[in-house]
Amino acid sequence: MQFDSPEDLERYIDEKNIRFFKMGVVDIDGVLRGKYINRSKFSSALRDGLGFCDVVMGWDSQDKLYERGGLTGWQTGYKDAPVSLDLKSVRLLPGEDDTLFVLGNLGAQYDRACPRSLLSRISKKASELGYQVRASLEYEFFVFDESPESVRRKHYRNLVPLSPGMFGYSILRNSVHSDLYRELLDAMTLLEAPIEGLHTETGPGVMEAALCHAPVCEAGDRAALFKTFTKVFMQQRGYMATFMAKYSNDYPGQSGHVHLSLEDEQGKNVFHSPNGSGAPLGAMSDTFRHFVAGQVQLLPQLLPMVCSTVNAYRRLVPGFWAPTHASWGIDNRTTAVRAIVGGPSSARSEYRLGPADANPYLVLSAALASGLYGIEHQLEIPPVEGNAYEKVPPGTPRLASSLGEATTLFHASQVARELFGDVFVDHFSMTRFWEEQEYQKHVSDFELNRYFEVI
Repeated sequence: MQFDSPEDLERYIDEKNIRFFKMGVVDIDGVLRGKYINRSKFSSALRDGLGFCDVVMGWDSQDKLYERGGLTGWQTGYKDAPVSLDLKSVRLLPGEDDTLFVLGNLGAQYDRACPRSLLSRISKKASELGYQVRASLEYEFFVFDESPESVRRKHYRNLVPLSPGMFGYSILRNSVHSDLYRELLDAMTLLEAPIEGLHTETGPGVMEAALCHAPVCEAGDRAALFKTFTKVFMQQRGYMATFMAKYSNDYPGQSGHVHLSLEDEQGKNVFHSPNGSGAPLGAMSDTFRHFVAGQVQLLPQLLPMVCSTVNAYRRLVPGFWAPTHASWGIDNRTTAVRAIVGGPSSARSEYRLGPADANPYLVLSAALASGLYGIEHQLEIPPVEGNAYEKVPPGTPRLASSLGEATTLFHASQVARELFGDVFVDHFSMTRFWEEQEYQKHVSDFELNRYFEVI
């Protein structure tokens, strides 16, 4: 729902007898942080904003404080960050009767590192270039017949999936569990994060949901809310959903592919050209070619914004439906960017590198900003035909194999600083170096099994 003014929203609240209110902000890891507030506080916040402890910019996904502060830390006293509520983000919450939810943006010095604000700035740049951006995300996620308590008792091993076996696109499975599927579809429609397609994927208990396309900032909101409230939905029914990029050695990783298209001011898709260059490029416009070339050329430098966890790099292996090189191709699912030529309304780029655990605002920002960079600099990179795991042209950059390696490239990238600003690059780099450091402290099962006795 979108409202033109706080007064319009107040009238809606009175008409619908809404009694409960929640607000939230999305942190650097894509975790939705927020709280209930009463009607009086909500009304005040709509007009004047509210304060929210800036620790949400100073800790990791496990609520562990970063040792090296910047925007916040013990040295600043963890003061309140100003938050403005967005009237365009108001939603009713499935499963919580009489409850409104609204997203907020961090202000003051925190604005430059706020993921939602970052995407808004990149979208504004596209508008200044004469483009309106539409986007959608599709997510794979495993569902288990487990609870938060049981997975911890089991140390996340030997979990019971919703259903056994390899049943990709299974009518059998989605018919047996039709009540669950229908309830999820209804819940996401109420949340205004509607699902265009929902099916089983390859692996026990794994689903894939393609969200309906929308203006790019709205698409980011839909993705962030979909991930959080799919977890809520499943836990309320005695199940657990995970969007971890690769939870098991036995199955492919979980993707969070990003689809992007540009329209002109009249709503015409500028990626399609009936006078295209012919095979293999088909009806690709020059703008489309430049856009995907920008995405590909900058991918190695922007990789941490896409693969932002240690685990995300477990997915980037040959033959597991994720790319290993910075490449693109026409309708090619082995490349990092898949150009879908389609028709006059469906031409788009599919940023296949994205994992399910990515912060949707950051992966959208990286995919869009790099594409716009390609247009501005009229970049050209030839497409890959065939198996990109084996046939990438000589000199094609191989993607970093670890978060630490990728973050080093990102932190040193002048293009990243040009696109996103020093504040964001420095803060985000600090958080990713921290993530890598936390991993390096960990002794894995692999190491114990391999070295404990024999070495």
